[in-house]
Amino acid sequence: MANKRTLKKQINLICEELFVDFVAASLYGNAPNHSQAEAVLFSIIKLRNNYISRISHPEPGMPARKYYQDLKEQFSKQVSEILDHINNL
Repeated sequence: MANKRTLKKQINLICEELFVDFVAASLYGNAPNHSQAEAVLFSIIKLRNNYISRISHPEPGMPARKYYQDLKEQFSKQVSEILDHINNL
């Protein structure tokens, strides 16, 4: 398992890349629906804030290794969902 600092840096980097992809898609793609674009932007921000805070406070009673594996899997699923939304803009 990577340490918490490295995991936080990776999450920040991925969220930054999502934001860059969103900006590129909104600038160079078709004219998006502004409410839909704002929803995608807010979901990126909420994703980052949620997972950064969850790293520092693991669930009690759950083994740390299993908790962080589950955290990574859930994060990957949500990132792929956001990428699908960005591609559909």
